Amino acid sequence: MTDRPALFPESAPAADASRHGEPTIEDVAAAAGVSIRTVSRVLNKSPKVNAQTRERIETAIAALQFRPSLRARALAMGRSFLIGLIHNDRNALVLDSIQRGIVSVSSVHGYELIVHSTPREGEAAIADTLAFAGRSRVDGLIVLPPISGVAGLAQALEAAKVPAVAVSAVPLDGFAGVVLSDERGAGAQVARHLLGLGHRRLGLVNGPEDMASARERRAGFLAEIATVPDARVAEAAGDYGFAAGIAAAEALLAAPDAPTAIFAANDIMAAGVLKVAARRGIAVPGQLSVVGFDGSMLAQMVSPALTSVTRPFGAIAAAATGDLIARIEGGSPPPPFHPELMLTPAESSGPVPG
Repeated sequence: MTDRPALFPESAPAADASRHGEPTIEDVAAAAGVSIRTVSRVLNKSPKVNAQTRERIETAIAALQFRPSLRARALAMGRSFLIGLIHNDRNALVLDSIQRGIVSVSSVHGYELIVHSTPREGEAAIADTLAFAGRSRVDGLIVLPPISGVAGLAQALEAAKVPAVAVSAVPLDGFAGVVLSDERGAGAQVARHLLGLGHRRLGLVNGPEDMASARERRAGFLAEIATVPDARVAEAAGDYGFAAGIAAAEALLAAPDAPTAIFAANDIMAAGVLKVAARRGIAVPGQLSVVGFDGSMLAQMVSPALTSVTRPFGAIAAAATGDLIARIEGGSPPPPFHPELMLTPAESSGPVPG
């Protein structure tokens, strides 16, 4: 049987480690009384080492606190052991959760993460992403929306032989893998929640029209509202930003028949709605119910605590990372992951005012 390529070469460069006083593979071999080749086989989980010898080597590794050289591993495998995260997202709380989810998986497999923000415009996004992949020499990419929805990007990455897994609110063609969130269904959950509380005059603060996530949330919300004949929705434009949430709330709440409940398409805009309500002396939830989307830390930081759709960012990111690493290493990708988006009621939503 042919050996697979060694993750840790049998004559790993030891100069750097020796210079800094760190234990080397030679030190492990000497302590265990075996050859460097045998230590390498244990590090690479080769079955060609008997249990007694393996235990002796593992004991030496633990005693010496030996850490294999990532540089040597990368040279041996012809890889960088770097994963790139491509995004265009101003929401630091969401990005933090996603990065933590990626690292929870990538670090176990010896990969490091590089985060790169790219323009949203089609041709610019493709050119920038390809340039980043080329100069950073990442082994693969995780691509977040809205960049994952850029037409032609998946095909360009495939042509460049860059493995890529996308996160999206809608099905996408061309990517090696896609983690798909049912944001339309989540929008419907919000509508059912507010209708169940008796609200019939509702407001909707939309996300950017050119983003699939915003369109899906809107579609799900409006479709569910349409099932109740006497329910009405007033809409306002937004861009997922705090200022947009404030502007939209000012417009909605200034109307003669102002809504008794407002669904903002993300938590940041919902925070803007709460700010306007407080400024106008409108009690939440006594006079106005407010619901957001994301379930980020912000939902617990504002007062009253925000009812919101919780997206499991960490689990989504971890699933995308596991899928990507499996493809990079030539293994079988895991089964598709279907994240559960759930409305989490909190202090900002309540029954329609009597």
